[in-house]
Amino acid sequence: MQDPNFPPKISPLRPVPNLIFASRWLQLPLYLGLIAAQAVYVFHFWVELVHLLEAAFGSKTALEALVSSIGYKSTVPLTGLNETVIMLVVLALIDVVMISNLLIMVIVGGYETFVSRMGLQGHPDQPEWLSHVNASVLKVKLATAIIGISSIHLLKTFINADNYSDKVLIAQTAIHITFLLSSIAIAYTDKIMSGIASSKPH
Repeated sequence: MQDPNFPPKISPLRPVPNLIFASRWLQLPLYLGLIAAQAVYVFHFWVELVHLLEAAFGSKTALEALVSSIGYKSTVPLTGLNETVIMLVVLALIDVVMISNLLIMVIVGGYETFVSRMGLQGHPDQPEWLSHVNASVLKVKLATAIIGISSIHLLKTFINADNYSDKVLIAQTAIHITFLLSSIAIAYTDKIMSGIASSKPH
């Protein structure tokens, strides 16, 4: 009988299964690449924030940089920040934050699920969702995050609607609805699969 005080002895894997299992570490450079991409987003966020602060204090160069980055056009030459420009810039900053959150979810959740355990149990900063993450949960959370990002993009387009054609507005709305329906389908499928798995006898 196995002593509960001692973990069960794990037999070593045969060479081929061991090689296949070790191949999961090939994903490590991918997650490191995503960390580098997040650093680029952090740099972009601060560049836009600095431009916004400088424009608020009357910098024409910073104002032109902001207007160019958000694609805002006005029939009247801008002499300073207006509510629409501020709103579009803030939405762009929120968009960067949401994409950064998505990156963290993919990096941490993906590494924990597909590469190796991180051993964060009991850590005060352990994400709440990480304690029960798996491939299905990660898929649903990613779909939800993509909907949030798409919503921000759609709101930016509607605020700046004068600079877009009706075709572009309709296309972006259709794409957002497609994301929404896809997310619902993924969540519903996951619910069905979870129900099937829980109903199986153990």
